[in-house]
Amino acid sequence: MTFQGKTCLITGAAGNLGRAVAGAFSAAGASLILLEHDDKTLRSAYGSEGGRKRLVHADLRDAQSVARALPAGARIDVLCNIAGGFRMGQPVHEMPDDTWDLMLGLNAKSVINCARAVVPGMLAAGYGKIVNIAAIAGLLGKANMGAYSASKSAVIRLTESMSAELRDKGINVNCILPSTIDTPQNRSDMPKADPRRWVAPEALADVVLFLASDSARAIHGAAIPVSGLV
Repeated sequence: MTFQGKTCLITGAAGNLGRAVAGAFSAAGASLILLEHDDKTLRSAYGSEGGRKRLVHADLRDAQSVARALPAGARIDVLCNIAGGFRMGQPVHEMPDDTWDLMLGLNAKSVINCARAVVPGMLAAGYGKIVNIAAIAGLLGKANMGAYSASKSAVIRLTESMSAELRDKGINVNCILPSTIDTPQNRSDMPKADPRRWVAPEALADVVLFLASDSARAIHGAAIPVSGLV
């Protein structure tokens, strides 16, 4: 797959999955807009911008912050909504508002705010690919994960709605449902687990690239599990 001449926006670009996706798109020839909430973190991951790489920072929970980072009319062919977060919580009846607001903001509102900034340009071009990161946990609620599961379920429903709205306009919208991703943080948090059964960020990046390619032109509104051996 080649992305020569395409511009790809990757949110959460400094995270483990974001870096894997950015590396895969760069190797395939894409120009990159790499977005992270903190400029220092972003520059620590990528150094200075230049060539086919542009660095921007924004709070994805804040529509105005996103609009400032991504001016109207900017050409973006591929949007990869990688940014998100996870927090174990309390039982639903004990859940504080800040846990609910954080999970919905990081995982769902971020998708909406990026769509507001990017989709109008895709509509004008008559072309676009959007890949959202949901989670297997979005399919079934579990104890003490109500906010996280609900927020990832919202990503799946947003994906389906966006696809229904945009598929006839030349824009593909799909999402991926990872299980546990093999990251240093997860290895530290679950020292007794076998990370060989988890999903490598590079394996997820392969699926992102496929969904962003013209090989996936007939796929609309899909929620694709990528669960490794879990």
